[in-house]
Amino acid sequence: FTAMRARGAQVTDITVLVVAADDGVMPQTIESIAHAKAAQVPIVVAINKIDKAGANPDNVKKQLADHGLVVEEWGGDSIACNVSGKTHVGITELLENILLVAEMEDLKCDPTLPAKGVVIEATMDKTKGAMSTILIHDGTLKLGDIVVAGSVYGKVKAMYNDMGKQIRKATPAMPVAVLGLSGMPNVGDTVTVVSSDKAAREMVEEHIAESTNKDASFTVSLATLYDQISSGKVKELPIIFKADVQGSVEPIKESLERLTTEEVKVNIVHAATGNVTESDINLAVASQGLILAFNTGIEPNAARVASSSGVDIKTYSVIYDMIDDVEKAMKGLREPELVEQVDGAAVVKAVFPGNKKNQVAGCQVMTGKIKRSNQVRVKRGDKVLVTSTISSLRRFKDNVTEVNTGLECGIGVDGFGDFAAGDVIEAFHLEKV
Repeated sequence: FTAMRARGAQVTDITVLVVAADDGVMPQTIESIAHAKAAQVPIVVAINKIDKAGANPDNVKKQLADHGLVVEEWGGDSIACNVSGKTHVGITELLENILLVAEMEDLKCDPTLPAKGVVIEATMDKTKGAMSTILIHDGTLKLGDIVVAGSVYGKVKAMYNDMGKQIRKATPAMPVAVLGLSGMPNVGDTVTVVSSDKAAREMVEEHIAESTNKDASFTVSLATLYDQISSGKVKELPIIFKADVQGSVEPIKESLERLTTEEVKVNIVHAATGNVTESDINLAVASQGLILAFNTGIEPNAARVASSSGVDIKTYSVIYDMIDDVEKAMKGLREPELVEQVDGAAVVKAVFPGNKKNQVAGCQVMTGKIKRSNQVRVKRGDKVLVTSTISSLRRFKDNVTEVNTGLECGIGVDGFGDFAAGDVIEAFHLEKV
């Protein structure tokens, strides 16, 4: 759902934030606000269910203000409308305000141009083949047009509107299901009408080449921040901040925001309590920002997603260190730091007596590889028993330098001899960054 909110914020011109008048601001509401702000699109708030018992629109407005979204009647710049989806009260006012915001933002399109849009869904229909749902941003899409969407292209053979009715053209702001592409594009791919098959093939080849050459999604990193500022790639530093307690959030947020300079603005996209989650990683990708964590952990799945997405996560236990690190990174003064890289993990299957009263763990490597030069930590459940170095690494009777995934081996650990079946030996090394 986080990824859906991120995509939604990025493909829209105006965000309509729907908040239930009886429930108030929920975690998903806060996340949606953060995504809309990261995408820099205006927000119109629809306070729904005002007809229900227990509805309190004023309380909703107060909660929104606590999260940086102040409505106009309270001196802010966000429009809020009280509505009821059931009785239709306030819907006309909501639509009028959407048009007002569109006029203020000077949102325009030209229906006479070749269509441009974005893929918002794609599926493989058993009878029709690849179906791509496209939201038209500009121009008009017609039957027979040749379209390119990411790494696929094709001629529009049929189009269906949101009611499932077949149509011959789709105009701006219209979602339309298209049949005729050579395969399924990725959600979020840009859609462009081109003049010929040759132009379409060239555009697809260019897209594939760019995708192959470029790194994972561009995100800001403290390690390269100064270079990115100097080269003009970064004008704003988006930060997602997590802390252990609410009392730490506001003072640290204010301290970070005070680091803003003429060259780069520090923008706190989201600040909250709790562990770093996968939702935070997706928000960092959407905002092209980094994550700072104070006295809090990182959920295992979030760490994996961050690694694959190239999102920089920094954890701190001292506030001064965090502020100092960000300031030095912005000025290009940070010293290299040692970063832990996990190489592999092995599970203890049996325990054997070794030399000098130290035990040797009979293990099977479960992930990565174990190297003789590694440092290791021995874990029993969530508890770390010891962090040390490998004293011996053997395959059968032979001393070896490394053991790959799936293979069995004997591991001795310096200064430790209290292994038990089921213990995990995690191997790692430190890299200077």
